[in-house]
Amino acid sequence: MDKYIPTIGLEIHAELKTRTKMFCDCKNDSGEERPNVNICPVCLGHPGALPVINREAVWSVLKVGAALGGHFAITTEFDRKNYFYPDIPKGYQISQYKHPLVSGGGLSGVKITRVHLEEDTGTSIHSSSFAKATADKEGEYSLVNFNRAGVPLMELVTEPVIHSATVAVKFAKELQLLLQYLEVAEANMEKGEMRVEANISLAPRSPDGVKGKLGTKVEIKNLNSFKATEKAIAYEIKRQSDLLERGENVVQETRGWNEERGETFSQRQKEESHDYRYFPEPDLPRIDITKVFEFNRENILAALPATPQNKRENLSSEFGIKESDIEFYVNNILFMNFAEQIFRSGDSAFNQLASNYIVSDLASRGEDYRKISPANFTQLIEMISAGKISSRGAKDILEIMPDSPKPPEVIAQEKNLMQKSNMSELEEIVNEVMTQNQSIVLEYRNGKISALQFLVGQAMKKSTGSANPQMLKEILEKRMS
Repeated sequence: MDKYIPTIGLEIHAELKTRTKMFCDCKNDSGEERPNVNICPVCLGHPGALPVINREAVWSVLKVGAALGGHFAITTEFDRKNYFYPDIPKGYQISQYKHPLVSGGGLSGVKITRVHLEEDTGTSIHSSSFAKATADKEGEYSLVNFNRAGVPLMELVTEPVIHSATVAVKFAKELQLLLQYLEVAEANMEKGEMRVEANISLAPRSPDGVKGKLGTKVEIKNLNSFKATEKAIAYEIKRQSDLLERGENVVQETRGWNEERGETFSQRQKEESHDYRYFPEPDLPRIDITKVFEFNRENILAALPATPQNKRENLSSEFGIKESDIEFYVNNILFMNFAEQIFRSGDSAFNQLASNYIVSDLASRGEDYRKISPANFTQLIEMISAGKISSRGAKDILEIMPDSPKPPEVIAQEKNLMQKSNMSELEEIVNEVMTQNQSIVLEYRNGKISALQFLVGQAMKKSTGSANPQMLKEILEKRMS
């Protein structure tokens, strides 16, 4: 049993995909490559420029809160969070402190503390040595792109109830899926649209295994992939454990993650809330959530789309799909939409057969599957179920379907892939196979049961996959008994 119990709380930031920024009319466009294009006096913090709250951003966070089962604030307000970085043009960030939009709720067994809104920062771009490219030896430099400054940013804070890197990553992945299903954020970590910060502390495990007082908290900032999140948390747990084993103290600080070295590194002493000198934003009014029609909880709940968990439950209970396939669909929304047009309520045998071909055959074809209509694919599965075509024949037909508008039954007839069930034809094939494989026939008659499958395979090959394998098996068994 491990000597220390790790306790982990997550802070996850996700950029919302609203039309405009949080407090101005500048375009919210994460794909803009030209620097400092989507900017104005408001998001640059020019004197006298007044912010205006983006209603769509507030609605998006309340939508997330409803899906999490959280409590909506009756009234909410924005605050100034004071700190200076070059990529924060105002010298403070407009955020929420004492009155977040959403409190409580949970996801994947993890309790949520709060979900609130704030504005994103700009982007710092650091050069390699400038001196390498110029003769004036000016050294390294940094540039700032303010296109992202002021973009609506949702921050979700969990309770410190996570105890492993694996569970932390599972939660972050589930949140990403939820945001995508709700269509409030793309949450692409590679593009920086979702960032994870982890607060980690270790405490000695008591003899009965019960966790006692929490240890010193260390925060790892700006983890930009699930892989980095898991590795950074695991490394930090080991680093703190090693310190405690040597009798040293863990320092409360903020650390970064070095992907190349596979280790965390110290950045600065950890700030406390009072370090930010929060106070209510004087240029923005307090919002009475109960007086805004589109912020009404019941209205939002009624308009919520199915969540990933809803989809899991439906695929299992209504359609009878196996768990591994369910996770494939939940993580691949386009395939989910395709499959749901084919599955039949209560017919688990048909649905699982269809799912086998979707997950193993269609998924491997990339974008080609979009050229196949759900109606034609359904007919193909019906033909397999009815024994009209073999599995091999079905795969051959699937190869043709993306490039042919013809129904699968027509393709099967044209390519001679309809499964032969004519007894005289099959008996003729069996005669040839038994004549050509007399030693295998003798092995079967001497008790080698597996020889039967070989003979069936040979018969299927001779029929170019068009014979009914079950009928071939029955004929062979009868002839060799």
